[in-house]
Amino acid sequence: MTFRSLRLRLLLAGAVSTAVALGLAGWGLTVLFERHVERRLDAELTVYLNQITAHLEPGPLGNVALPTPPSDPRFEVPLSGLYWQVVHEPGGAVLRSRSLWDADLDLPEEQRTDDIVHRHRIPGPGKTELYLLQRRVVLPARLGGGTARIAVAQDSAEIARAVREFAFDLSPLLAIIGALLLAAAWVQVRVGLNPLTAVRTRLADVRSGKSRRMGSQFPDEVQPLAQEIDALIDARDIELERAKTRAGDLAHGLRTPLQVLQSEIERLAKDGHAAVALNLSTVTRTMQHTVERELARVRLSAPRREHHTAAVASVAADVVRVIQRTPEGERLNWIVEVPAGLSAAIDRDDLAEALGNLIENAARHAAHTVSITGASEGASMTVTVTDDGPGIPAGQIEEALRRGGRLDERGSGAGLGLAIVTEIIETWGGTLSLENKGPGLVATLRMGAASGPSLKHTASAQ
Repeated sequence: MTFRSLRLRLLLAGAVSTAVALGLAGWGLTVLFERHVERRLDAELTVYLNQITAHLEPGPLGNVALPTPPSDPRFEVPLSGLYWQVVHEPGGAVLRSRSLWDADLDLPEEQRTDDIVHRHRIPGPGKTELYLLQRRVVLPARLGGGTARIAVAQDSAEIARAVREFAFDLSPLLAIIGALLLAAAWVQVRVGLNPLTAVRTRLADVRSGKSRRMGSQFPDEVQPLAQEIDALIDARDIELERAKTRAGDLAHGLRTPLQVLQSEIERLAKDGHAAVALNLSTVTRTMQHTVERELARVRLSAPRREHHTAAVASVAADVVRVIQRTPEGERLNWIVEVPAGLSAAIDRDDLAEALGNLIENAARHAAHTVSITGASEGASMTVTVTDDGPGIPAGQIEEALRRGGRLDERGSGAGLGLAIVTEIIETWGGTLSLENKGPGLVATLRMGAASGPSLKHTASAQ
């Protein structure tokens, strides 16, 4: 997939949004956990703060003393990370835990004296940062009066370590959630884009002739597109039908004058005006070439409709009956061996024109006999037209199939017959092949077969 792929863009958008969402979720959960740790620490330090406040006693020189410090052994270990300190105001006497060793905490000033616990972050021993709870209280007269700032602090690295461990434990869970969300996004994109695949498949069916229109089986968001495509196809069909009608009218209008011209050309040739007849014949062939070319172009550009079938035996019999009445056909033996139920996936008129050109060509060059046979080969079928004429030189078969290619200049055709057959058959997904069979020429049409019975019959005509 390239970046032009809608599927890739949607997947990338899903991956980015999932990563952003999980990142924000991880950050939010970490912040919440940090707040939870701080609340737990507040509860623990508040207990120590209350113990210190309750155990204050009068000391020497009017200061206070703490004969019974908090019982946590970390207060006795130097630089353990857990500290307490009492500052008696206004004298400035300081009581502190053994864990502070010879350092003092730089306690923030408190403007009010109340029982409210205030939270601060202050520098600690050894360039550490401390999470501190402090209370400023009024001392009773038995403790010498004045005020005191009572503080308990713990190294904030403990909080940071707990948060890191939580984030580490949370990461695998977020990764699993991310993978599940990406899988869900892939499924969502695949399911969501399926209608576009259906549109492409349906368009291919319309182009190949399996279907005439897109239909109405698409979701509401895609159905307007299908309707617009159907409307476009309808408009194209109308224009093609008009063009086909105009071309047909033109052909009918020119056919009679061309026949009159041909008769006059033959009369001139009989009267000894061979040069004039030759020039007029060239012009007439050019006109016939143009008319037949435009008719073939319009016919082959018309949309193929679905479920077209043609009974090959019936079409072949009709064509043979017509050609038997021509001067070339009257002199020949005709053999038609086509299974009665053999059907081709092609429009009947197109098959009639293709077979008509092949059979007419065979009648023109055959010495005594023309044979038409048909056979079914699984999903395909073949129709073979064989004559006993001189055939085509092997090196000139390609020239015979080329539009306008003429190997026999004696006839009056425009050299379009075999080329038109090729275009018709290829339009319906088939092929035309020519093969010399001394003597004679074998022309084989191969195309898709339509369902039908397979009874054979043999027809012969003199």
